[in-house]
Amino acid sequence: MKAPLTRFALLIVFLAAVGYAFVALPRGMRAWQEKERQIAEKERSNTMLVRQLEKQRERIRRLSSDPEEQELEIRKRLKLARPEEKVFITGEPDRPGKAEPGR
Repeated sequence: MKAPLTRFALLIVFLAAVGYAFVALPRGMRAWQEKERQIAEKERSNTMLVRQLEKQRERIRRLSSDPEEQELEIRKRLKLARPEEKVFITGEPDRPGKAEPGR
């Protein structure tokens, strides 16, 4: 009498495990694929950031070692010109009442 009851209990446990796997496995696979996609995206982002960092380091190295490069950067940022230089401004003039882009 005990053996058929044990077999029945094992069958119920086995069917419950199969049912759970049937329901949980697809959801788990989708979550796993989403995590893989996120990892790949973060790796691409990290690669891009490393490239940007290397460009910035190279720029800093050039600015720290080359006085002419420093002067050009300062003149560009502060919009300065030497007295003997001629400056040509191209593009459309600002119209009154029109907001500048980015402000």
